[in-house]
Amino acid sequence: MSLLSPAFDASGLRDYAHDWAVVDVETSGLVARRDRVLSLAVVILGPDGEQTDEFSTLLDPGCDPGPVHVHGLTTERLRGAPAFDQVAPRIAAMLRDRVLVAHNAQFDYDFLAHEFARAGTALPVARRLCTLALNRRVDPPTEDLRLGTLAAHYGVPQVRAHDALDDTRVLSGVLRASLHEAARLELPLPFVSCPPRQDPRFAPRTPKTPCAYRNPGRPEPGGPLVQGMKVAITGETLTPRAELERQAVEAGLNVVGSVSRHTSALVSNDASSGSGKARRALAEGVPVLDETTFVRLLGDVRPGTRHERTRNAESVIPSPTTPPATALVPPVQEPSVAVSPLPGPAPSAPSTPPRTTEPAPQGRPLSGRRVLVLGGTHPDAVAARGRIVELGGAAAINLSASVTDVVLLEGGERDRRMKRITALAFPTHDAAWLDTPVLTPLPRQGGGPAAPRVLPRGGVIDLPQPSGSSSAVPWTVTATWAQQTSCEIDVVAFVVDEEEQVCFDEDFVFYGAPENPGGTVRLHSDGPTEQTIGVDLAALPPSARKVVVAAAIDGSPTFGDVGAIHISSGPGPSAAPLAQATLDAATTERTLLLAELYRRGPLWRLRTVGQGYDQGLGALARGYGVDVSD
Repeated sequence: MSLLSPAFDASGLRDYAHDWAVVDVETSGLVARRDRVLSLAVVILGPDGEQTDEFSTLLDPGCDPGPVHVHGLTTERLRGAPAFDQVAPRIAAMLRDRVLVAHNAQFDYDFLAHEFARAGTALPVARRLCTLALNRRVDPPTEDLRLGTLAAHYGVPQVRAHDALDDTRVLSGVLRASLHEAARLELPLPFVSCPPRQDPRFAPRTPKTPCAYRNPGRPEPGGPLVQGMKVAITGETLTPRAELERQAVEAGLNVVGSVSRHTSALVSNDASSGSGKARRALAEGVPVLDETTFVRLLGDVRPGTRHERTRNAESVIPSPTTPPATALVPPVQEPSVAVSPLPGPAPSAPSTPPRTTEPAPQGRPLSGRRVLVLGGTHPDAVAARGRIVELGGAAAINLSASVTDVVLLEGGERDRRMKRITALAFPTHDAAWLDTPVLTPLPRQGGGPAAPRVLPRGGVIDLPQPSGSSSAVPWTVTATWAQQTSCEIDVVAFVVDEEEQVCFDEDFVFYGAPENPGGTVRLHSDGPTEQTIGVDLAALPPSARKVVVAAAIDGSPTFGDVGAIHISSGPGPSAAPLAQATLDAATTERTLLLAELYRRGPLWRLRTVGQGYDQGLGALARGYGVDVSD
């Protein structure tokens, strides 16, 4: 299929015509820094979409090939294949000056970057495009966004799944069709610059093992230390700092990098030093121990209470075919930074059935519909989207194929998307339509997905039970914002204990450290207006009670300038989301808590939050116990 199809004006495809290098890799595992590429294929497409070259090869990784039942690549089959460094020059020549394209592109990009680094050179890619992220923007009526599902939807034949060359040829067809849909909707392409930007304030440090014990609090005056107590160290020490920390960890203490109200003790030979830790300890009333006293107490640390992983209770797990119950839960325990309260009560949480022409339940006439609001002041747009949720609908923030209706507030007719909305005959309404909606019947979407549950701010759902395998598909929380947003927004995650504190700094996941040490929480940069946090719930240590997902603006703009943030959550990046929410009540905030994944008895739950803070990312990180340099 050429991009210059007679059905499209070639002049309108300028933004979609690039030199493409479509890539697929088969790997020995899922962790790029540890596992290896076993086979790869590259297909070159010109700006017109025509294929000009292709290359594929097996690779001898010099290690166990991993899950043979998935990729079919045994040690015997790989024996005699070239090592990566032997083919690196050929691959580099094909990738150079082209946009790298892959399905879940960060995965392929990370593996290639590590393989090139092992070969002593850099991956020559300046930009990448993820077809998964592109189809999230297009939002076709498919059960999910897996490559095979999209291939069937777009009419691209697939012969051998998990064969690198066949997958790449299939992906080339999916790319062409997806670009046509993006052009039809005039959607900007979600390019990602490579490599991602770094911030030295949040540089990752050497990780340590999470403490196995719960924090018992602070020691009694003159009393013993207890396993699980959080201990910080500041200033010069007679014993080398690393050795002192090692002794404390071996005794069962939790050595932390910063001081908070949850710190049990600060070790310092000069409590009046004026260091940041000493000042915070004084402000929070944290006991200060000199090194001699601390070393003596290390000789008699009392037994603590271990973190215990909650047993699975299958009898209380909701059936996969039964939507989990939605409920409001007690308020979130907020981190110790100033709060900018968000206006308005949380609306009720409706249950949204699949798209259909059947009558909507009484009182929820917009059930199964996705409504885009254009124009109006920020408060007016917030109120309109809140009304859509009250009526059972989903509030869209970007134009996509799944939008069913458009509401025009004052000035909405001047939105740049109106030309395309008019050309594609999307139903448009004025603000009064939300009082008593009169609906145009929706076409029945055969094979389409069940619409995700629409949650209000503060809404909660139970998640399906994790499998108990560390290789389980990660649960994902994806944040999306308006495609015309000009400022940088970063999605981050904190893995915290029962005191809302990270066990160590490396449990702060962000663009400069996109993976925590255990690989259980990862950040995926899917595009300039979309980022995903993936969490392997089954592999999180017992000390991890919650994963907090937040967003931060880089610079002076606020979330009131940005507008709504849409979040969706489901089992894996390609699966249909289970739940979605639109968080749009922010005004002056520069950081925003989006969602929490947290333990509740035998279950994991998802809660939408929408709590904002006027401070930046550094202050938010410190509130969760991260030691951040100024």
